[in-house]
Amino acid sequence: MFNDTSSPLALLASRRSGKPRDLVAPAPDRAQLIAMIRLAGRTPDHGKLAPWRFVIVPDDRRDALAALLVDAYRAERPEAKRAELDAMEQFARQAPALVVALFSPRTDSHIPMWEQELSAGAACMNLLHAVHAHGFAGGWLTGWPAFSDRVRDAFGGAPERIAGFMFIGTPGRPLDERPRPDEAKLWSEWNPSPEA
Repeated sequence: MFNDTSSPLALLASRRSGKPRDLVAPAPDRAQLIAMIRLAGRTPDHGKLAPWRFVIVPDDRRDALAALLVDAYRAERPEAKRAELDAMEQFARQAPALVVALFSPRTDSHIPMWEQELSAGAACMNLLHAVHAHGFAGGWLTGWPAFSDRVRDAFGGAPERIAGFMFIGTPGRPLDERPRPDEAKLWSEWNPSPEA
């Protein structure tokens, strides 16, 4: 089910992030998720390193993810209040589909780490475009879970890092248009200084 848009430009112009807590069923099925991930892989990638990967968290493993987040948060912050632990549980259960994006640097490569990080971010953005093109909405979150080594280790290991939790579903309400950057600040023309 691809989004009915009049052109690729209309598709790009109409993409909005969905708040994960507002995304509801239906969600993409496994085949659709894999198709979206395949499209995400069509991203700039100097050296053809693929310094990123995606992990699908099936619906029947969301309870295990919630338990992991709560345990990891409690281990790092033993004084955590119930509301903080509840927030970790809720984080894991947002939206009907979840893909964890990992930055997987190739430390043995001559390709600069910054370029590898940019490629990982581009792959995440491509995933959000693919989600939108399939007629769904996505929300890219980080937050505390993305910076926890214990959470990261459940999906991979150092030197990998979690680039984001990509929550996917159907908007439960119309998506908001957020304020966009001032166009006058988005670009300029290069004007080299005259030689002295």
